[in-house]
Amino acid sequence: MGKARRITLATRSFDKAGDGTAFFTAMLNRYDIGDRVNTEDATDLSALLERHDEFNEKAEGGISGFEVNKPPEGVQQFSKRCFWVVRSDGTKIDFSIGHCLKAKPHD
Repeated sequence: MGKARRITLATRSFDKAGDGTAFFTAMLNRYDIGDRVNTEDATDLSALLERHDEFNEKAEGGISGFEVNKPPEGVQQFSKRCFWVVRSDGTKIDFSIGHCLKAKPHD
């Protein structure tokens, strides 16, 4: 059995990566397709997104919020829904919970 990998975000910590996955998956499932994420959840999502290795691209121009929607077409789909960053200019880009929680060199 592998060693538990602690995940620390600006807003909260998880003793195991799986706990973080469960937390954000439960959050995702609280929303319907097309819903805008509330302010409290958006704070946690912003902290999660900071772990993404393409953070600068995802947050380009600033973030005005997050929404839940279907994954982009043509992308391998593990779920029927995912989080999307809503940028300040109104453009949107998806991101993966799993990608943000995967092991990083500093973990």
